[in-house]
Amino acid sequence: KQWYQRRVRGLSTRREYWKRDHDGNSGNSKSNRTRGVSGRINVLAAAIGTAIISSTPEEENAGKYIEGLPTYTAQDVMLRDGSDLDNKESESSRVWISYKEGVYDVTDFVSQHPGGEKLLIGAGGPIEPFWALYAVHKKPYVYDLLAEYRIGNLSKADIVIEDGDDPYANDPVRHPVFNINNPRPFNAEPPLNILADNFITPNDLFYVRNHHPVPVIDPEDYELQIEGVGFEEPVCLTLSDLQEMDQCTVTAAIQCAGNRRADMLQHKPVRGMNWGGAAISNATWSGPKLCDVLKRLGWDEDKFPSVRHLWADGLDYGPDGTSYGASILIEKVMDPRQDVILALKMNGEELPRDHGYPVRLVAPGVVGARNVKWVGSITLSEEESYSHWQRRDYKGFNPSIDWHNVDFDNKYAVSIQNQPVTSMVCDPLDGGSVEIVDNKIHLKGYAFSGAGAKIIRVDVTLDDGVTWHTAELLQDDSSLNRCWSWSLWECDIELPEGAKSGDNVKVTCCAVDSNYNRQPEKVKNIWNLRGCLSNSWHSIRVKLK
Repeated sequence: KQWYQRRVRGLSTRREYWKRDHDGNSGNSKSNRTRGVSGRINVLAAAIGTAIISSTPEEENAGKYIEGLPTYTAQDVMLRDGSDLDNKESESSRVWISYKEGVYDVTDFVSQHPGGEKLLIGAGGPIEPFWALYAVHKKPYVYDLLAEYRIGNLSKADIVIEDGDDPYANDPVRHPVFNINNPRPFNAEPPLNILADNFITPNDLFYVRNHHPVPVIDPEDYELQIEGVGFEEPVCLTLSDLQEMDQCTVTAAIQCAGNRRADMLQHKPVRGMNWGGAAISNATWSGPKLCDVLKRLGWDEDKFPSVRHLWADGLDYGPDGTSYGASILIEKVMDPRQDVILALKMNGEELPRDHGYPVRLVAPGVVGARNVKWVGSITLSEEESYSHWQRRDYKGFNPSIDWHNVDFDNKYAVSIQNQPVTSMVCDPLDGGSVEIVDNKIHLKGYAFSGAGAKIIRVDVTLDDGVTWHTAELLQDDSSLNRCWSWSLWECDIELPEGAKSGDNVKVTCCAVDSNYNRQPEKVKNIWNLRGCLSNSWHSIRVKLK
């Protein structure tokens, strides 16, 4: 507890984290760290602040006693907590950690990593408590990289014995049909070939993107705190307060920023979970419009023209004591036709816990990363959120930017809000088979575009774009520029001359939205280091039968 409290002390808000990183107040400031990091450094980030849960030989051998290395006590490790990075004469200018029987000096690693201030939470102590929280980096080579920083053995009297506490013990039970990309925190998508079977995705099959354990929230104790510019003091609303307001119902698709990342991985490695094409789902959401909530509290956009952003912070907490957070533009919030709501229901039912119970911010047409779940606070601000996920993630870069030269502070590295037009062939699956009926094959899938742009056409080709066929669309009756839901498409397309049972056929789809934006042909031209915004033509190969 001592080393954890010491790392959290003075860093209680995201603003403080950010200012330490950017105002030059620490050795980890922008002026003192290397801009851009190597792949080795980024991979090793997992070994300090995030979890590795594995049963591989590398994991079994990691942290074992090594004959001949010096022995250090927990007190020795605690003194090297990185709290005085600038003073090279001080013991606390070093960053040591322990894992099982091993002691590691990771100073050089932390000082070069852009997320170092997060990783410092584990400095000066054992990292086992954090490893219970995340399993996303359970890669054998992470243990190999960690081993390079080994400097000694931990005194046997100080070896951590885990008490078995499981921060995920209260997570909800999920449907077994999910394809799980990461179990802890839980991230999963439904099978692609059932995704386009329903215009409204059932709650139990809606994709799940969590960053932390799912919080257990008592509705009787729930309060939403609203503060910031225009509020002398924070205002708290109960769940009952929100339920008593006028309710708005909106059908909206939510899509993960990393949907279709797997397509980019085929071109070049990226960082992030290997999402297929089903990290998108469509639901009907109900709750009060956020603009109505603010107006009811007396907040007037015209009186505070400097406010440009609305922050939302969740009640899900990570190992550093901070929660997931993001921000959206104030003009999106305050325009009643943009339908931004505080969702209390999903598909007519109480919000499932995986999807934000009891209150979720739903900003239709905006990337899923900004649709914050378990909302506990809202802040009106002149600046965008200081959350790591707003300023250090979910941004797009050109294909020549990689981890060695990335600058998340570059003025052209704008946080993702709206998403580009995309589409997928959902059925049949890539590598599967499809039956020939009257010399035609049946195909179906989905298409979606951000910012309210409606899909006006999905084109399908069996000959690499020489000949295109227009699919039939299943859509709601929304207008061309206020459409928040996806479109489902299907078509019976005639086979090329000479095609027969047993042949392999390439199927490609491409969508066009109401702004006449069309999907790019090649993934190589939109590749980015985080694998976000993947929206090139989608192609599969199927066997005719």
